[in-house]
Amino acid sequence: MLWLLLACGGVLVLQGLILGRGSLRNLTYERHFSTETCYVGDRIEMVEVIENGKMFPVPWLRLEAMLPSSLMFKRSRETSISEGNIYQNHTSLFMLRPRTRITRTHQIQCTRRGIYRMDSATMTGGDLFAVYTPSRQITLSKRLVVYPELLGDDRLPSSWKTWQGELAVRRWVVEDPFLITGIREYAAGDPMNRIHWKATARTGELQVHKHGYTADPRVMICLNIEVSEQMWNVVTRPEMVEDALSYAATCAASLIHQGMAAGFTHNASVNPESQAMLRLDPDYGTAHLENLLEAMAGVDMKTRMSFHEMLRLEAEREQEETVDYLLITAHLSEAVRESIHGLENKGHRVSVAEWPDAREAAV
Repeated sequence: MLWLLLACGGVLVLQGLILGRGSLRNLTYERHFSTETCYVGDRIEMVEVIENGKMFPVPWLRLEAMLPSSLMFKRSRETSISEGNIYQNHTSLFMLRPRTRITRTHQIQCTRRGIYRMDSATMTGGDLFAVYTPSRQITLSKRLVVYPELLGDDRLPSSWKTWQGELAVRRWVVEDPFLITGIREYAAGDPMNRIHWKATARTGELQVHKHGYTADPRVMICLNIEVSEQMWNVVTRPEMVEDALSYAATCAASLIHQGMAAGFTHNASVNPESQAMLRLDPDYGTAHLENLLEAMAGVDMKTRMSFHEMLRLEAEREQEETVDYLLITAHLSEAVRESIHGLENKGHRVSVAEWPDAREAAV
């Protein structure tokens, strides 16, 4: 009996040394998303690749990762999810055969705007009887940017259409041949010297340079996250700010797609890890639009300064051309009105956009 127990103990230790102690050796893990940027409400995929390069199997492998709770995962039998208000803990348990690669695809719905960093995951392996359970943290450094939702025409206030029409009237009909804002498809009557040959070769269809206008308005979108004059520091109604950000994103996208220059600034703080910009000067093009949307995605729900102070700094800024300011704000205090007059005295045009539910906030 004693020899039998010693033999069983020896086998137990031997299998632990062979299967458990080196269970994480030659084991790799990768994670990537189907896209690095998306909008609120979009469905994307997260792909995980686990590879066992050893000649021995891994009896069990536990994979743990902390992910933002705003990323809604489709439930599966292989993954256990423990949800919190900010983060959710994902735990998967499975076995790996020798020299095997497993690819797992998770369906995700992005429910909230933000810039999310997913830097690490933890792997824990073991033998059949958990004699050895080594653990290792894997650095991933993945980043996902979720832009604010773009609104349809039926959800935009009437003041937006009026303001946009006024901008269109002030634009000159004659294009500026020295100002190139992008590319577009060839149209009848376009001269041959406008053809963009590289874009034509890439798309397979004739593409021409898209020129701006000599008197294109330069629009600066200013967002006020103060939902009322009495608000201080932390936003009391974050759902209103999310609606306002969607409004700002829709305005910026519309202006850029029409070939106009758009910028963005706000009086909110940003998370240093997000590396989001506080202010972007008006500019053209799709790449600039992505920068604008990323800056909106990084807006935090805390005030950095009062809105009237931000407008005063805008009025003091040295600018070569006049700017059309679009203010998205829930209230107009006396201090804000004085700052608006300061901008107008510098020759800038100022328009105030209707904030959804602004009347309710005032009440």
